[in-house]
Amino acid sequence: MTKPLEGIKIIDFTHVQAGPACTQLLAWFGADVIKVERPGSGDVTRNQLRDIPDADALYFTMLNSNKKSLTLDTKKAEGKEVLEKLIRESDVLVENFGPGALDRMGFSWERLNELNPKMIVASVKGFSDGHHYDDLKVYENVAQCAGGAASTTGFWDGPPTISAAALGDSNTGMHLAIGILTALLGRDKTGKGQKVAVSMQDSVLNLCRVKLRDQQRLERVGYLEEYPQYPHGEFSDVVPRGGNAGGGGQPGWVLKCKGWETDPNAYIYFTIQGHAWEPICKALGKPEWINDPAYNTAEARQPHIFEIFKTIEAWLADKTKFEAVDILRRFDIPCAPVLTMKELANDPSLRASGTIVEVPHKKRGSYLTVGSPIKFSDMKPQVTASPLLGEHTDEVLAGLGYSQQEIFNLREVKAV
Repeated sequence: MTKPLEGIKIIDFTHVQAGPACTQLLAWFGADVIKVERPGSGDVTRNQLRDIPDADALYFTMLNSNKKSLTLDTKKAEGKEVLEKLIRESDVLVENFGPGALDRMGFSWERLNELNPKMIVASVKGFSDGHHYDDLKVYENVAQCAGGAASTTGFWDGPPTISAAALGDSNTGMHLAIGILTALLGRDKTGKGQKVAVSMQDSVLNLCRVKLRDQQRLERVGYLEEYPQYPHGEFSDVVPRGGNAGGGGQPGWVLKCKGWETDPNAYIYFTIQGHAWEPICKALGKPEWINDPAYNTAEARQPHIFEIFKTIEAWLADKTKFEAVDILRRFDIPCAPVLTMKELANDPSLRASGTIVEVPHKKRGSYLTVGSPIKFSDMKPQVTASPLLGEHTDEVLAGLGYSQQEIFNLREVKAV
């Protein structure tokens, strides 16, 4: 079956996570992604956090599925010549180098545009161009702090907290993929390429928009009624950390279930939405709460919301997290078990949907990785193993018109 992005050739000059997450997504959907790596070493994540000696680390394999690997030394004239040929035949170049690195390589935007006026050049940055921190090196946790996530995550009596979710890295890659696809559609109309850039700070802030909403509400009225600090606590002039509160106007909390004393994940997340109050009361065996004026509105419940959660925890005490959710979902109550990575890895539903996939690898054997989170009615993306370092060098060079002798010569001068 033809995939939507078949025929689109992408030069992948990215490393670590944000850029590779972007190009992997495009590769799943059919793009021909050629990962350009340094001969002898390649992407640094090939050997970071290794669990098998002399085999590519999971950090690399889980971010570079469905790609080809071309080793190329762009510091050598011969390597630059190969890259120029590749640029002329490609649609997109994606990079997450430091500021000015492409220019120093001799491939400024002007030069790229000269080689291929239809080329889309997509960049991951730490901060947007012109930002007063645009020279800072940015990693995941740096981005979460700079983008507002850390200051609003955690509990009010503790320090700012980093999320385990890759809000700075993979999230930025997803934003960049959207930008690339938009630029490709734009090129269909104008015939011209363009630059696309996404900063990690901007991408984190985009996911924190409800906190920017709350900052404006706080400045106007002086409090935030859905936060645990209301009505008994005090608010400063900045959005506080809200613990496990829902954050969207539906009070919620992580609550203990049977076995919590020995299992650190024997919890569920329980949400109390206004329309669900009557079903909640019925599920808990508290029908008297349904019309009680001390409980029957969100405003009435907020002053003693933790007393309500304590009552719910008492109901949960003899139920595992899975038993509790099975009961509550029959009442259409928003909730979920707190699932571990082990439970997710072994979830048959996620395996069946392709969200978790098992992939054979030439050196590692089989490993688990994420599949496409985006589902289509007429396409099921197939995930293939990440490439070995330089695995496709000869294939890519042959596709550019190099003869076997020329490829041999490039190897002799160590340009590939």
